[in-house]
Amino acid sequence: MADRLQQSSPLLQEILNSLSKSVDQPQSSVSELTSFLDSVLDAALSDPDNENAETNAFQALTEVHNFISYPSLDQAIIDSISFELPMAVSKFGGVSERCLEVAESIIDRFLSLCSPRDMLSILCEALAPPIETIRDSGYVAPLLNGLSKVFLSLQRRHFEQVKVAVPIIVKVLKARSLELEDEDPKFKNLFDKAMSIANSIRAVCVKLEGGANDKLRALLGLYVLQIMALVSMNHKVSSSQPFVLQLSSFFPFCGLTYLGVITGSVVDIISRTVVGEDEDDYMSNLSDVKHGASLSVIWGHASDEVVRAAEEDLASVRNELKNNQTKRWQAVGMLKHILAPVTLPWELKKHAINFLLCVTDGNISHYDEHDDFSSYMSSIFAALQAVQMVIMYASDTVLRKNAFEAFKRILADIPTSQRFDILKALITKSDSSSMIAILLDIVKGEMHKESRHRLGNDEVLQAEYKSHPHTVLWTPNVLALVEMILRPPEGGPPSFPEDSDAVLSALNLYRFVLITESTGKTNYTGAVSRSNLQKAYNEWLLPLRTVVTALMAENKNDCDISLDAFCTLNPIELVLYRCIELVEDQLKRHSA
Repeated sequence: MADRLQQSSPLLQEILNSLSKSVDQPQSSVSELTSFLDSVLDAALSDPDNENAETNAFQALTEVHNFISYPSLDQAIIDSISFELPMAVSKFGGVSERCLEVAESIIDRFLSLCSPRDMLSILCEALAPPIETIRDSGYVAPLLNGLSKVFLSLQRRHFEQVKVAVPIIVKVLKARSLELEDEDPKFKNLFDKAMSIANSIRAVCVKLEGGANDKLRALLGLYVLQIMALVSMNHKVSSSQPFVLQLSSFFPFCGLTYLGVITGSVVDIISRTVVGEDEDDYMSNLSDVKHGASLSVIWGHASDEVVRAAEEDLASVRNELKNNQTKRWQAVGMLKHILAPVTLPWELKKHAINFLLCVTDGNISHYDEHDDFSSYMSSIFAALQAVQMVIMYASDTVLRKNAFEAFKRILADIPTSQRFDILKALITKSDSSSMIAILLDIVKGEMHKESRHRLGNDEVLQAEYKSHPHTVLWTPNVLALVEMILRPPEGGPPSFPEDSDAVLSALNLYRFVLITESTGKTNYTGAVSRSNLQKAYNEWLLPLRTVVTALMAENKNDCDISLDAFCTLNPIELVLYRCIELVEDQLKRHSA
């Protein structure tokens, strides 16, 4: 065997010769071999521009490959080194392309010599060390390549064994994909390996029948959706789309449909098929599946080519969502998985907003006071919060405008009886004064619409009013909203200029309520009752006047105060004094 070894490394030759003779106790020689390879690797990675170090790494791998390829090598030695060597040689995957090829060849050789079940365990264990201990993303490529081949060699319990491997694969893919730039060749190589895994699982499915086939197809569906999410995160659309096309082609095979994934119904079905009733923790390993489900449809909305790859009819899906309010709510809830994450590109968020506008456009079906809405309330609320993020942080003016339109349409799609609760929760949870102002303006608009329905002469408005009683929005809850802004729960008056937008909007809302209630001789909100008038006067308006007056005086005396500050406070002062006048007038009427 010594004649077969290269002469480039006498030390390596000595270790391999010793290993070939250590049939009974090879562990010491195996440790020496892995230590030697680690030292060669350190030299190559510490100085990437050193061609000699790369050559030494390549030659060392070549010698190892020649060693395990020797026909007379004892199987006991092969088995002993198979536990350590796949991890050791995979670390060379990031040194150079030719080192990667030899590392993959070494693992392929083990696959041909060892039990597939043992190799599956060995490769998964090699992928499982703490992510921070892996110095280069090229490390995972040979191991993923090996897994894609070992799946095909499994003889029994295919579903169970692949099920164990998939979360390990996904964890590594997620960690590595987020650190790679689109232009890095390793990005394409990584997802090429991910696609090889998917193709191998599909090939195994074809060989199986019955329940095992159904379960493995469902697991493949989850894997495809997870990879759909990973390839879309932190990467340009142009870089991701080739992989999205490949992933979309799995949809018919896995039983995935656009309507099923955008509503989440198919995701729930295949999840239950894979994990059963007692393994909910398993899905925590596939935490981006719903992101991938919603992304798959939005990719189709952005590209007809993707729709063709999935063999789908997107127009019929959009029409179904327009005509079915429950499914539309489900779809809105799923789209939060695109609009909320900061890791997804704005271009995909733009397509998601456009999709929302499509399915809420025109004459869509409504079933107001819907009995089922309570089960969707939390997901709709989260979706609205995600749309808020687009409104506030998108740099594209058109996208912000479209997001606001989508926001209003989602609100309009909520049954009237729950709409105020949603708005109140959004206001309570928001830490943006500008967004709170927008939400309060929406509340005022809804109240104005109800008052028109109540007081107008139009028969259509009157008919609509009968199905939307005034008690939905015209209640004391509105005053509680105003108080939350003008007298914050943490105590003291609002802060300026931080709360300026919200304060101005709250004052406008309060003024609108006072004028409408007094003009209509009503008191639905309790705003014109003596006790509430005195509370507003003494606890909201007068303390606020003290603060605003002081700031305005300071502004006039300090030339360094900006014009913006004056322009911000001036409208607040005007509306504040108008509210004080209205309250004083109402109090005089009570005293008369």
